[in-house]
Amino acid sequence: MLIKEVELSESVAAELISLSEDWEQENSCYGYRKNDPDEFKGKRIFVATDGDLICGYLFGHNITAGQDTCIYKAGTEYFEIDELYVKPQYRNCGIGKKLFKYAENAVSSGVSLITLCTATKNFRAILHFYVDELGMDFRSACLFKKLK
Repeated sequence: MLIKEVELSESVAAELISLSEDWEQENSCYGYRKNDPDEFKGKRIFVATDGDLICGYLFGHNITAGQDTCIYKAGTEYFEIDELYVKPQYRNCGIGKKLFKYAENAVSSGVSLITLCTATKNFRAILHFYVDELGMDFRSACLFKKLK
């Protein structure tokens, strides 16, 4: 298993789109839909490979906060993870954690925070992963209760 940062190319985009189609079919996240090539432009892309096969990815981008929030002050430089995905047969092997740690190390010189939003249906597992395993802080939540 190799974790690395890659440049966007047609072949990388095609593989990531294929993986995102698989993710959409899993129906594990509220409202998730497959990516299109434009969603990768200007992003940093990290992949986990098994031979020539991409079996997981993380991509995101740097942002400068425009105003104070409950998470950061205006002017804070941070890296926002857009997506982190690992193929089902490669899960529970530490690949997601390795992708995150690799990206964290790669972006750490230019930012002071890493953020992400998630819409997974298994919130307990995702909170365990990000908070307990990766040491992220829980700062906000958007909760829903359907009425009728």
